Amino acid sequence: MAFMPVKFDLPKRVKLAQALWLLYWLSVMVGILIFSLGIFFKVELRKRSEMMDNNESHFVPNLLILVGLMACGLNAFGGKVCHDSLDPAKFPKWKPMLKNYLMFCCGFNVLLLATALLCFLMQFALYLTLAEGLRNGIRFYKDTDTPGRCFMKRTLDLTQIEFRCCGNNNYRDWFEVQWISNRYLDMSNDEVKDRVMSNVEQKFLMDSVPFSCCNPGSPRPCLQHHLTNNSAHYDYDHRIEELNIWTRGCRESLVAYYGGIMNSIGALIIFTIFLESLDMAGLKYLTTALESLTDPENPESESEGWLLEKGVKETFSDLLASMKSLVKTNQVEGGEEPAA
Repeated sequence: MAFMPVKFDLPKRVKLAQALWLLYWLSVMVGILIFSLGIFFKVELRKRSEMMDNNESHFVPNLLILVGLMACGLNAFGGKVCHDSLDPAKFPKWKPMLKNYLMFCCGFNVLLLATALLCFLMQFALYLTLAEGLRNGIRFYKDTDTPGRCFMKRTLDLTQIEFRCCGNNNYRDWFEVQWISNRYLDMSNDEVKDRVMSNVEQKFLMDSVPFSCCNPGSPRPCLQHHLTNNSAHYDYDHRIEELNIWTRGCRESLVAYYGGIMNSIGALIIFTIFLESLDMAGLKYLTTALESLTDPENPESESEGWLLEKGVKETFSDLLASMKSLVKTNQVEGGEEPAA
């Protein structure tokens, strides 16, 4: 007995074909959106590649671009089939392809599910890449005359301004590195010389941050230097006063930004899986309804459509049996070759 049978007459078949045609072209639009988001995500990763030590993975955006193109092609084909389904002269040419097409659509849904999972799971890898990249970016901030690092200062400053963040974990990360090049240090100054000589690694460390850490919304002029020295500023206590620099780390800000993009794309792909499943079910009903006309010569005759020709249990048993026979055939062929 067929699984989930439905009776159809001509008006119902026409309405089903029209609704499916609209659904397929909606799926094409969604495919274009996924393709566009894949390109956008790839560009956003490239834009801040220096913040990730050029180690960012483009596997997910490349997969999104591929999935978007496949969605456009598959759904455009399905729309054409639905358009021709009610024309007795055109539909027969599509019938031999439909079984393989539906199987390919099932495989495509599995690929979509894997892509959605990757969008959610790859955020941890991005977190680790950003942590390492930002740590090195802060370390190389001063190397404006070193090939390969010339634009690190510019990139990091623009990132801190755009994402309203400071440092890797927080603004104190700048206290642990020398972010001012020796070219701009007056080594004849005793204070500078003493600070350098007092450090084991001969680095000029101070409790200061770059200008890009400043919060323009603060009513007080920006305090970049001597942030932990209360006596250096009037009416100031760094332990209780709200600093006029960004206190959020750039790693947290960037992970939230990229995570938001990946979560949105993952949710869109889950919606696409639901849409593709509707398309497949509708097309199965339409094709089986057209194949089971009580009077093939009369297009207005009644018919019955179904999702599965047999019940779920019988279909699953047949599938297992066919897979076992295929494995046995391969084993027999593999045994005959060495004997020959």
